[in-house]
Amino acid sequence: MKIAIVQDDLMRRGGAEQVALTFHRAFPEAPIYTLCYQPDLTYPEFKSATIITSSYQRIAKTERQMKRYFFPLGLMAMQQMKIEGFDVVLMSTTFCAKYVKISKNTVVICYCHNPFRLAWEPESYPQIAGASFFKKKLYQLVIKTLRKLDKDSTKKINYFIANSKIVAGRIKKAYGEDKEITIVNPPVKCNDFYISSDSKDYYLVVSRFEPYKKVDLVLSVFKELNIPLMVVGNGSMADKIRDMADNNITIKSKVPKDELAKLFANCKALIFPQLEDYGITPLEANAAGRPVIAYGKGGVLETMEPYTNDASQASALFFDEQNEQSLKKSLKQFETLQFNPEYIRAHARKFDEQVFIDKIVGLIHSKFQEHNPKVLAVKK
Repeated sequence: MKIAIVQDDLMRRGGAEQVALTFHRAFPEAPIYTLCYQPDLTYPEFKSATIITSSYQRIAKTERQMKRYFFPLGLMAMQQMKIEGFDVVLMSTTFCAKYVKISKNTVVICYCHNPFRLAWEPESYPQIAGASFFKKKLYQLVIKTLRKLDKDSTKKINYFIANSKIVAGRIKKAYGEDKEITIVNPPVKCNDFYISSDSKDYYLVVSRFEPYKKVDLVLSVFKELNIPLMVVGNGSMADKIRDMADNNITIKSKVPKDELAKLFANCKALIFPQLEDYGITPLEANAAGRPVIAYGKGGVLETMEPYTNDASQASALFFDEQNEQSLKKSLKQFETLQFNPEYIRAHARKFDEQVFIDKIVGLIHSKFQEHNPKVLAVKK
């Protein structure tokens, strides 16, 4: 069975890129088609893959450029990419992987992290929600066109995989109730993390610095309480985040894998204040035996075992509101609880990368057999 992988872009380090990297580990001979690729901006392991980029590669040298000129230049570039001669095309996408041209007899399996947010949840973008009347009208015309293109592009997809129940519901709403959807939670590489017996006197945030991530909320609380905090990440709010940091707060941007594993292993807990469709970072903390203090909405409801009355049988403590008071209350409560690192790591192993690979490989063979039972019988 000849397989190709399609990933939206390879211009950053995030959950979608981690999933694409796991696809590469599962199918190392499969080429990866993508909008654009800058090796220094994403995970170094992609250097071992065969990467095929669109013509947009000549334009987008940074993540900011990629986003700025995507509509219409990036969109058009992805529509011009042709993927031919493969039995299966496996997509990892939120926005543009599904725009490529694919041979008719190919089985197309789409791992959808979320329907294209700009098309289906435009008000989640501050520049759109806060736009003037005339700008909003212009945005609406663009969004109407983009929504039609996005929905039409799913006609080539035979099967959807969603990363969570929340996203499965959004796929049905955006692309049609008749779409077949299987839920396979994204993986955590448990072997990259370990339990440490060293003293832990700081809390940890690992996140991109974007408005919805609420990193600024965490900094406001920790500045007031004067509790040690380590923050790892980068993004559009980087300058603001660095300006907010006091002496008790350390900001790091590019952190090697080994150092990040050590930061996870030695922290008191990971702070996860955002609303995510899924979110791998809390599971990475769990893989290091560390609990998570999380806003109790979204994907963490599917991945975490929240504290109720026995911390030794829990992997997280939830707070109810995305505000300073609620986070402070949880921090105070956390200091009175005793979590069990071994229990937490065992919980994370349920989401291990090999578990994910086994599910994906099994699903691809199953769906290909449904689509081409005679072909598979001959190849066997």
